Amino acid sequence: MSSWDEAREAKLKELWEKGHTASQIAEILGGTTRNAVIGKAHRLKLAGRVHSKKPEKQKKQIVSGASKEEKYVSRRSRFKSLLLDKNFEPENPKKLEELDDKNCRWPMGHPDQESFYFCGRTPIEGFSYCKLHVLYAFQPKNQKEELIDKEDDVPAFIEKKVKASK
Repeated sequence: MSSWDEAREAKLKELWEKGHTASQIAEILGGTTRNAVIGKAHRLKLAGRVHSKKPEKQKKQIVSGASKEEKYVSRRSRFKSLLLDKNFEPENPKKLEELDDKNCRWPMGHPDQESFYFCGRTPIEGFSYCKLHVLYAFQPKNQKEELIDKEDDVPAFIEKKVKASK
């Protein structure tokens, strides 16, 4: 590693102002790392970087059966669509040895009990659970307050889903 002399500092300032990345500057200067360049730029109180002009890629999931160009649906929208669906297939109890990728893996009861089994319904694509158990397992991001009004209460929509599934 080379020390920071006046010539290297001047070159760093010049490249920084031109908009080069810290990695690029480190490569041009040689004998230094990206982190050393960032540290020195900070100590020299060089202007903060303008964020990239490229739009950030939004994280979205593809609707099953639709091509990338056709339609994207967010995780929250997928979850809401599950809430609206009131049709649940009947339980198909399975023992651990009988489970495969085509069975919901939600445990029912306690493993120490003889009556212990797994749900066995058809899981939603991309999940290990059926529609009902995805509702239990996953909460939409930042929406827990909307779903549960009081700490100990079970949301009414989940109670209805459980009753309808039996």
